[in-house]
Amino acid sequence: MQHRHFILHKPYGYISQFVSDKKKKKMLGELHDFPVGTMAIGRLDEASEGLLFLTTDGKMSEQVRSKKIEKEYYAQVDGLITDEAIRELQQGVAIGLYGEQYGTRPCTAFRLETPPGFAERSRKIRDDRHGPTSWVSITLTEGKNRQVRKMTAAVGFPTLRLVRVRIGSIYLRDLSPGAVVEVADFELG
Repeated sequence: MQHRHFILHKPYGYISQFVSDKKKKKMLGELHDFPVGTMAIGRLDEASEGLLFLTTDGKMSEQVRSKKIEKEYYAQVDGLITDEAIRELQQGVAIGLYGEQYGTRPCTAFRLETPPGFAERSRKIRDDRHGPTSWVSITLTEGKNRQVRKMTAAVGFPTLRLVRVRIGSIYLRDLSPGAVVEVADFELG
């Protein structure tokens, strides 16, 4: 059987699955006519956006999810993130995970000096009357449940918008929300 692989820009409001017991949820199958057996590699929660891989090859899923592959996220946070908060993120922070405390691994984190220029989200974040926001890049080699959101909240800057921009050496670039590209393989370099 020839496996098929896809790169998707998951829009806000969709769940990273094809079947759900929850009514009125937008699912990935609404974005493209994927072959039977297609699965998302990793997940982005309903409120998160960005780069998502899909495949019919379960072994490929294991490779992409490995701790050897970096995943980079841009998070728009509430407030002007401080150098101290960036240092804390880089060193790893304690977050709640399934009722237990979990110490995240050290990671790469830095403030983005200019907003990344993503298309407007289908649901507005908020306006300037509620105070300033800033953007931070966070690169992880792990992917715990809602990890980036929990990390930014732990350092005092809750995430307002989260976009995965890179998996390994593959970047989201200018792929528009909802766009799907079929690829021969995931060249993760």
